[in-house]
Amino acid sequence: MKYAGLGTQLLVAIGLSVFGGLKIDKWLHTSPLFASVLPLLVLSAMFYKLYRETTRKNNNEEENDL
Repeated sequence: MKYAGLGTQLLVAIGLSVFGGLKIDKWLHTSPLFASVLPLLVLSAMFYKLYRETTRKNNNEEENDL
C-alpha cells in the first residue's frame, strides 16, 4: 500500500515539468529544449527514488529474517 500513490505522483511531477519547461522555453525562446529535457530528468529522478526505496525495503526485510 506504500506505493499506491506513486502513479499519481509521477503524473503530476511530469505534468508540472512539461508545463514549467514550456514556460521556460517561451521565456528563453528555445522551442522544445526544456519541455523535453525537464520531464526526462524528473522521470529519471523518480525511478532512482523508487529504486532506492525498494532496495532499502528489501535490505530491511532480509535483516529482520536473520
